[in-house]
This record gives sequence, structure tokens and C-alpha cells, in this order.
Amino acid sequence: MRVWPGQPYPLGATWTGLGVNFAVFSAHATAVELCLFDSPTARTPSSCVALPEHTDQVWHAYLPDVRPGQLYGYRVHGPYDPLAGHRFNPHKVVVDPYAKAIGRTVRWDHSMFGYQVGHPDGDLSFSPLDNAGSAPLGAVIDTAFTWGDDRPPRTPWHKTVIYELHVRGFSKLHPGIPTPLRGTYEALTTEPALEHLQRLGVTAVELMPVHHHAYDRHLVERGLSNYWGYNTLAFFAPDLRYSTSGLPLESVNEFKRMVKALHSAGIEVILDVVYNHTAEGNELGPTLSLRGMDNRSYYRLVHDDPRRYLDFTGCGNTLNMQSPQVLRLIMDSLRYWVSDMHVDGFRFDLASALARELYDVDRLGAFFDIIHQDPVLSQVKLIAEPWDLGAGGYQVGNFPVLWTEWNGRYRDAMRAYWKGDQRGVAEVATRLSGSNDLYEHGGRRPYASINFITCHDGFTLHDLVTYERKRNEANGEQNRDGENNNISWNCGVEGPTDDPAILGLRERQKRNFMASLLLSVGVPMISGGDEMGRTQLGNNNAYCHDSPLSWTHWDLTAPQQEFLEFTKRLVQLRSQQPGLMRRKFFQGRPIRGEEVKDIYWLAPTGREMADAQWNSDLRAIGMLIIGNALDEDDERGRQVIGDTLLILLNAYGEDVPFTLPVTAPGAHWLRRVDTMVALPSADNFEGGTEYTLHARTLACFVLEGAQRPWETWNPVLT
Repeated sequence: MRVWPGQPYPLGATWTGLGVNFAVFSAHATAVELCLFDSPTARTPSSCVALPEHTDQVWHAYLPDVRPGQLYGYRVHGPYDPLAGHRFNPHKVVVDPYAKAIGRTVRWDHSMFGYQVGHPDGDLSFSPLDNAGSAPLGAVIDTAFTWGDDRPPRTPWHKTVIYELHVRGFSKLHPGIPTPLRGTYEALTTEPALEHLQRLGVTAVELMPVHHHAYDRHLVERGLSNYWGYNTLAFFAPDLRYSTSGLPLESVNEFKRMVKALHSAGIEVILDVVYNHTAEGNELGPTLSLRGMDNRSYYRLVHDDPRRYLDFTGCGNTLNMQSPQVLRLIMDSLRYWVSDMHVDGFRFDLASALARELYDVDRLGAFFDIIHQDPVLSQVKLIAEPWDLGAGGYQVGNFPVLWTEWNGRYRDAMRAYWKGDQRGVAEVATRLSGSNDLYEHGGRRPYASINFITCHDGFTLHDLVTYERKRNEANGEQNRDGENNNISWNCGVEGPTDDPAILGLRERQKRNFMASLLLSVGVPMISGGDEMGRTQLGNNNAYCHDSPLSWTHWDLTAPQQEFLEFTKRLVQLRSQQPGLMRRKFFQGRPIRGEEVKDIYWLAPTGREMADAQWNSDLRAIGMLIIGNALDEDDERGRQVIGDTLLILLNAYGEDVPFTLPVTAPGAHWLRRVDTMVALPSADNFEGGTEYTLHARTLACFVLEGAQRPWETWNPVLT
């Protein structure tokens, strides 16, 4: 095997067309060996080569005889001294942190741990077991791909509708997708998959983690898996399990074909990424990659006890954002997914952990500064999950410009409102109109709020209105896992029932939630399958179930088909209404010389809300958005003119007569939505008349027939 010195950059295994350059960072290693494997079933390396050069803490070599497809790993020599934060063990083959494909997943046995499992000294003991036959392996790839005329859709934030989906679960049961493709990247290139997303009207898919991840040993031993994927092993490699071929080189190309197909359908691809922790867990976890490469550089260790890990994630460890090498790893990974894989943005899991340069969250941390000045990453969609599990980790509203956030306060307010637990309507009004209290002060726009009712983590929308308590017994943890925080209304009877009245109430509540979501200012996110009534039978933490429990079912009942059509019509209605796709917060002031505001809040009397009513326990409210008072321009500077919208909400358990605003002569209110039924008739209603807003319903009207769209108000309003 010929070995040349090679170059310290780029990191990882880089095919030059003539050979492969290998480069890995380790500040504290004393030697690094490259181990080459002939096949995924190989129990031992075919050869091991000591990297001959060490430049600026990077170990490197160039092997002119290696080609794409080569499987490899590293043995890293150095001190095994957990009390000092070092956990080198050359008996362990570890994955290259920059591996762009995984050629073999982990096979669990005691050899995967750097210490002797069961030893009385725990992780202070040293394991001489060789894991070469069980270790996950990287694979050399050729990055060449014919992208053709692929271009990112670049949908503006304010026009974005996000659909969160799991690559495997979305398509695994789809009868229209060829069986060999189901559950894979290729499934999302098929006509049935693209047709569903296009007809639904979403503009972006947010893929649950596709970085190759490890299944936890305790789950595998119970016959379960880490289905969700929040257990990253390789930050550059698409998960091999979602490939039709099972081949590392082809898995990369399959991912690229998926992105290309979605782009051709006008749909952006956002990746849910986990840079806050890895699959190696705490001090009792396995040695898979970073721990064996340079534990002290890559992880946050307790200052006065470096044997232990600071854990802001609940997963055993936290990456060391104080380390320039960790920042470089994350930034290189992000740029790779944008530049080479053509993705359009990222949702950062437990993003507050990335801001913890010290112990406290620093909203102007180095991570954000680097992204802001980056010419590539500053131009893509950036979404934060604005919390972690550490002290002060709940940071909704505190992320800087360029960032949007999963708005947990929106979710909680909408659930509490429709259950009837929330006192008054001030909170729900703020959330409906874009959450200016959270985002305006920092210079951000309404689209900084990613509005959602449900997501992968927690109850599905159907289960939210069906179950009061979590039912997670199938997870094998005696129902102790998952938060029991269902603050939705379960319509009187919990669990399955044949009572048509109860079933009808549940469907109505689902329509209330979906209508609220899609008629709110901000960016709506639909949890995959919710539009079809997907259920997990009350399991609100189905992270470990790669089974029909978590997969989307496509054999729809009549109510499910009806709800799907209801959701499609709502997305379409939203796409036609500039007043809901705002780039600026409502001003609430007279403009254009007319005594008219861009938004009014109405009591059921039809009058504008008085201060005393805001401070009462009123649970019915109207939101009147004045069409031509939007004071907005589009991306080309053209004046935005939209319809005048009237949205009425009633969280009472009884009907409320709501006086519709008086209109200009010849105008009337066209009903577009009434959640009392799935598909109401498009009837006209005269202004000044009473509309029966049924118990726990939402209705939406569009003003028609006015010569000037803002001619809606009358003295009764003010």
C-alpha cells in the first residue's frame, strides 16, 4: 500500500480522481492509524496504515491506490485517562467525523465500549476488546452528480408552508409507491408522493433527521429502534437505512435525486439537524467516533470533574461549542449539505444548547456570529428549536435576526384556548396576529414565528383530541417516558369510541386546530399525517417504533378523507390571502388619509374590543384584517392588495350570536370556513346581521362586492 504525506485540508476522505486524501483532527492523540476494510462483513481490517503527517493538529495521508467505495475507520492512540477527560483506546475502530457515507452500521456488543462493561470501576477501567468486526465504518465517495438545471425554489418565508415528515414513515405504507421504494429517499421522487405534497399545497418539507444515526443498544435489545433519528453518528452522511440499494455511494446519489425531484415540484428541503449531542451518550456510553478521536476537544466536560459530561440535552452529552474545531465541524457540515446536497435550510434541534459558550445561553454566541457572516448559510432558511434541558434553556423569542423559531407559546396558547382553559382572549389574539410580543422588539418579522399545534414529539393531532393521558407502554418504560401534557380537549370520553356525537366533536376540534394554524400570521407547520388523521393510539413518544404505529396510513376512512380535503382548502385559502402572509406586523394605525386600521379585534357584539373585555374571561373574539390597509409591498416593491378577512373564534361550550361588521353598500360576507362542518357551503351574509357561531367553532369570511376592499367598518366598530 503506497502512502504519501497528503494534505491537512479538506478534512475527511477526499477522492481527487487519482487517489484519496485522508485527514482527521485530534489535538491530544499520539498517533492515528487508518484501517481499510474489504467489505461490510469483514471482521478485521485488510490493512492499517499509520498517518505519517501531523500538521496543525490534523493527521493526514494520501493513498493513491484507494478508490471510491472503500470502507474505512481509524484507531487513535493517546492517553486513556477519564479523570483528565481523555478516552483514547486504540483497540476501538472509530468513525471519521467527516465521513460522507456510512458503509456499515454499528453491531452492538461489549467491544463497542472503551471500558470493561460490568467492571466494578466502571468507565475508569480499560477495555482491550477489539471492535473491528462490530464498529460502524465510513465509506469514500465520489461527489460527482448530474444536477442539470436544479435550482432552489427560494420560497419567501412569508409564503412558506412547512410539512414535517419522516422519510421512512411517510411512504412505508403508501399503496401507490412501488414496494421496493417505500420508506426510502427514492419514494419521495415518485409521482404519488409529490402529488400529495403539491395538492396539499405545502412549499417545504422538513425532514426528520437524515444524518446517519445509531440505534441505542438498550432499544435494539428490546426489539425497538431509534426511529426518529435524534442520535447522530455522522454529520455528513445521509442515513444508509433510507437507501433502496443499501450501498454507501448510491445512498448519497439517492438523496440528491430526492432533493432534485422535490425542487422540480417547487418544494424546498429543510433538514432537521442534531448538532447539540451525539450517539455516544455519557461516560458510560460507547466509543463510536468523537469520544475516541479526541474526547476532551469535542465534548463539554464538567470543569472540575472532566470524567463527567455537561448534559444540556438529556441525551448524555453536549458538543463543546467553545472549541474552534467543533464550530468548524458544524459549519463544514452545514455548508456541505447546502453546497453539495442542495438542501434549502435547517431546523436545529435543541438550538439553545448551541448558544451555550459558557454555562448560560448567549444569544450572541460565536455560532450565530459565524452563520451570520457566512455567504452561504446566511442565505438559507434557519429554524431554531429554541429550548434545551439546561437552566435558562427556554429561549422562545430570543434568537437573533435571520433565525425563525418553533413557537412553543403559540402551540400552548392554541391548545389552552380550544380546551377552554385559557382565561380571556389576549394571548390567543397575540398568537393569531404573529406574536409581535416575541419577535418585533428584536427587529424580526412575523415569519420568525413557526406556528404549530403538533410535531413529531408528542401527540398527533388526532390523538390530541382523543386521549387525555399518554399511553406509552409499548416503549418498555412502564409509561414513564414522554410528558403527560395534553392540554387539549378530549371531547368528554377518552380513547376509542363508537359514539357519533363524541366522534363529531373530535373532528370539529381537529378542524379548529388546523384552521387556527393556517389562518394565523406566521409560518404554519403541519406535522406529517395530521392532515389525514394519523394516530399513534395515544403514544406521545413513539421515537422507538419503526412500525405501523408511527407510519402514515393511506387507506383513509370517510372522515379522514373529509379532513384531508378540509386541510387542502385551508392551505389554498391561505395562499390567496396576503393579509395572512404578512412580512410586517400589523400597525394598528390610520393610513392613506382614511380613518382605518389594518386590523380590528371585535367582541361578539360586533363592536371593537374594549379594555375591560381584554381583561375579562371572554372566550369569543373576531379578527378583522382590512385588505387594502395592509401597508405592505411584495418582493418587487409592488403594493400588496388583499381581501378583507373576518375570522371568528368561539371557545365556549355553547353557541354565540356574533354580529357581523356592517359593510359598504353592495358588499357582503362570503363564508369560506365554518368548522362546525368540514365543507360548508359558500353562502353570503349581510353585514350587521347575527351569525350563529356554534360552540367551539371557528368561521372565516371574505368581504366581497366592496369597491374599495377596506370599506368594511361602520360607527358600531369604534
